[in-house]
Amino acid sequence: MSQRLIFPDAEAAADALTFASRTAMVGDGGVRLQAANGTLAMTSAPLAPRGLLDSTPTVLALRALPVDPELLCDIVVEATQLAQAPDDSRAVELPETGLSPAWAGVAPPRTGWEASGTISAADLASRAQFGIASVAESMPADPGEDVVRAVRATVWAAPDDTLRGLPLGAAFAAFALGFIVGEEEARVFSSGPWTRITLRRGHVLVRGPVRSGLTPVRETGAAR
Repeated sequence: MSQRLIFPDAEAAADALTFASRTAMVGDGGVRLQAANGTLAMTSAPLAPRGLLDSTPTVLALRALPVDPELLCDIVVEATQLAQAPDDSRAVELPETGLSPAWAGVAPPRTGWEASGTISAADLASRAQFGIASVAESMPADPGEDVVRAVRATVWAAPDDTLRGLPLGAAFAAFALGFIVGEEEARVFSSGPWTRITLRRGHVLVRGPVRSGLTPVRETGAAR
């Protein structure tokens, strides 16, 4: 029998599969599964840089669900390979192999978060739709993969006043992962270089701004 995630009910298992299916449509399609003390944290990277010269911001999406309290795991898998167990609606089967994406090594802090304001769900949705339209309008005919990534990085990395200076990609993550449902004031927290947008259905975590370019040249050797 394959390894499984056991949830308290069929609704929680279906919720996990819904998050996985949305994850498969954005980013690299990987989902990190971290379980401990009866809670499963599912994390994906709707946006993440690939290489030192990639200006795409690191934007993670996190959904927490109740799970078997005896389960302890930390693994990244292909989201499309998660499947409901045929003999138990409360169980989700895991693939036999895992992934090791670079973004999984970028861990947001677990403590030290300080409240820094709110953003309305309506503003998140409108800015996400604006960004999606901007990407579509900026894309040339028959673009290659490098051009597609460059256009997306330019649009989603742009700081947005409506989002309290956060990159537009933060709104995209909340929208694409289905975190925006109805009227809500999303709470914003900060800790070091990280910002967290918390909605009822999940969290968006943004790292940045990331310093790029060359560092200043320092003189070496004995002073004259």
